[in-house]
Amino acid sequence: RQKLIAEMKALFGSDEKRISHALAVLGQAEKINQSHGADEVIVTAAAILHDIGIQEAERVHGSNAGKYQEIEGPPIAGVILEKLNIPKNAIELICAIIANHHSAKDKPIVATKEFQVIWDADWLVNFNDVYPNIDPVKKCELIESIFKTKMGRQLAENLL
Repeated sequence: RQKLIAEMKALFGSDEKRISHALAVLGQAEKINQSHGADEVIVTAAAILHDIGIQEAERVHGSNAGKYQEIEGPPIAGVILEKLNIPKNAIELICAIIANHHSAKDKPIVATKEFQVIWDADWLVNFNDVYPNIDPVKKCELIESIFKTKMGRQLAENLL
């Protein structure tokens, strides 16, 4: 956990906003996973590294849009995870989660507990930025449709 955080911080450098975001997603993922039972190593790594491709997306594509993060993030994450001797099968799942964390396009990955935890944790952190000043009824509808885990929905109802 600490080695992954150190690698993420080293890559993001002085970008405190992105470091804080990754750590906030990690915190929410750990809360959700207390009742969801996903693999802790995969959840921890995917939470810390889910946006690891954002700077490369900006450099290569001139945009930090999610689709570009999904392209650029997995290769960077793979190098970090290999360096830390994470098993190959875990690296593959972590990278697949990163490659889908905005689009949820790969249905087998989306069906995993690990993806669902990361999806919900990232939405908990991003929801109010994506939907500022939303009508309370619409907010309830969105929470029900967006969040994939029971704990994610409960946290959203309480926090948002």
